[in-house]
Amino acid sequence: MINGKNGYWWLMAALVAVSLMVGACSHEAPTVQLSAEDRFALGVKKFQDEDYLGAIEEFKVITLQFQGTSVADKAQFYMAECRFRREEYILAAYEYDMLIRTMSTSELVGKARFQRATCFYELSPKYYLDQDYSRKAIDEYQAFLEYFPTDSLAPVAESRIGELNTKLAHKEFNNGMTYLKLEYYKAATYYFDLVLEKYHDTPYAEPSLLRKAEALRYRKRFSDAKQELAKFLARYPSSTLRPEAEALDKDIDAEMESARLTAQKKLSEHSSSVPATVPRN
Repeated sequence: MINGKNGYWWLMAALVAVSLMVGACSHEAPTVQLSAEDRFALGVKKFQDEDYLGAIEEFKVITLQFQGTSVADKAQFYMAECRFRREEYILAAYEYDMLIRTMSTSELVGKARFQRATCFYELSPKYYLDQDYSRKAIDEYQAFLEYFPTDSLAPVAESRIGELNTKLAHKEFNNGMTYLKLEYYKAATYYFDLVLEKYHDTPYAEPSLLRKAEALRYRKRFSDAKQELAKFLARYPSSTLRPEAEALDKDIDAEMESARLTAQKKLSEHSSSVPATVPRN
């Protein structure tokens, strides 16, 4: 309870202040509800101004509140583009996928598929690191080409698939060379074979064939090594590695001859140590 004259005036002042606040609030202009098209235009403006977070908020409102409008698919695509421009590639890939899965009749699906693949392409690391994103990018670009083989972006997708395959081949070839230096020749052969089988159209197929022959030589599989060298010389007649291949072929011939002479000598020594059979009368 407020006592005295001063308390009364304090109470009145408080009531007046509250009434003024209520009156002010009641006279504020009502919030304007933008149409889907106006909000989309606002989002595009923010996108062009590189205010990507602000643009995302505008496009998100459209995708949530105006799903059936003509700008809904464009808003979804632009939202993905905002994430892409911010280098948030995992989030961007998700947003592109939302367009692909939920708005499959949109004319932007092709571009969204390409951009989704490009997200993983951008995440692809140096060749000596884990290559999961490289493989994912290849799969996505191939899916794009299957659905849109005549699209103007198809040559770009094909080029990037080649680039990524070369990176994967480089990694496997490097694995093979590491095992070759460590003298784990069977493991080295495995990785060189992997390059030859999966990435035969990359620049790493040529040295892999030669190094496979070298690994087979060290495994004493001379005939197999010579077969691989014959393939190499026939397939790459102008290779800068040809002199090395020819020298390896001669070394294998020398080792085969040495092995033959050693075996012949052992057979001769064994024969001479066996006593002759005494004929019976």
